[in-house]
Amino acid sequence: MLVGVGTPVLSAAETKAVATTRADAADDPEIWADPRDPSRGLIYGTDKQAGLYVYGFDGSVRAFLPEGRLNNVDLRADFPTPAGARVLVAASDRGRMGAALYLLDPDSLETTPWGVAALDLAEPYGLCMGRRGDAFIVIVNGTDGQVRQLRVEARADGGFTATEERRFALTSQTEGCVVDDVAGRLYIGEEAKGVWRFELDPARAGPGDLIAAAPSVMLKPDVEGLTLIRDGGRTYLIASSQGDSAFAVWRIDEAEPAYVGRFSPVAGRGIDAVTGTDGVAALGGVVGPFAEGLIVVQDDVDSDGEAASTTRMTQNFKLIDWREVKAALGL
Repeated sequence: MLVGVGTPVLSAAETKAVATTRADAADDPEIWADPRDPSRGLIYGTDKQAGLYVYGFDGSVRAFLPEGRLNNVDLRADFPTPAGARVLVAASDRGRMGAALYLLDPDSLETTPWGVAALDLAEPYGLCMGRRGDAFIVIVNGTDGQVRQLRVEARADGGFTATEERRFALTSQTEGCVVDDVAGRLYIGEEAKGVWRFELDPARAGPGDLIAAAPSVMLKPDVEGLTLIRDGGRTYLIASSQGDSAFAVWRIDEAEPAYVGRFSPVAGRGIDAVTGTDGVAALGGVVGPFAEGLIVVQDDVDSDGEAASTTRMTQNFKLIDWREVKAALGL
C-alpha cells in the first residue's frame, strides 16, 4: 500500500489491534468525551468481521461487544430514554441487515446493545448520525449507493421506534458519511467519484452538490471515511483518501467549502505509518489528554515497526493530536 503523500504528521498513540488477523477488519472509529469531565471518554472502533471495540484514550481495550459484522459507527449524546439521558450509538450491521443500536450510560461508561433497525439495503455499509432539533437521525448507505435516513425514538416500554423519513441513491458505491448538525447538512463519500453535500431536512432535499471530485489532487479513490471537527468558530471536514494514504481537509463553515490541504500520519514515536486509510473520526475541544481535539484513523497494516507481512497482518487505529494537524497545515 502506498505510503501517504500528504503533509507528514506523527501519531500520538495507537489502539491495540483488533483480534481478527489476516483480513480486512478494523474499519471505522468514533469518539465520545464526557462534557462534564472531558478527561473521561471512549473511542469506539469496528472490527467488521467480529464486533465493536471500546477503547480508552490511551488505546487500551475497555470492552468488546461480539456483535458480528459491524462496519461504520457513530453516536449522538443526550438521547432521551425512560432511564434518563444516554449516548445513542449506532453501527451499520452487514450480518443482521440494518442499523445496530446501543446505549452508552455516561455515568458507568457501559455500552448496552439495544436492538437492530432493519433496512432494505442490499448491504448496509456506511453509517452516520445527526441531530435536527429534537430528532435523532441515523443515515445508512449501501454498497449499491442506496441511502436510508431514519428517525430513532425511545419508547416508554424501553424499546425503540425507527421511522424512515427519506430515501435516495447515488450512482455507485458509497460508505463514509457525516452530518453537520449546526448547518443541517449531510456529507456522503461516493468511493470512486468524490464527496457530496445534501440538506439533512427532507423538506429541503435536493439532488446534492459534488463538493470534491475524485480522482483529483485532493482525493485518490477510494474515498472512505468522513468526519468533522469544530475548532472555535471554524468547522473542518476531513476525508480519507485511501488511494494514497492521506487525509484531505476543507473548511466548511462559510458559504462554500474551502480546501486547506492534506496530511498523512507517518512513522515516528515508535508508531508505524498509516496506510490504506479507511475510517476516520474527530472531536474538537478537550478530549482526554488532547487539549484542542483528537483525530482517530484506521490503519490497514499495524506493523509495530516491523516489515508489513500479509501472513500476520493486523489492523488498528491511530490517535493524532489535532494541534499537530493544524501546525502542519498552517490552520
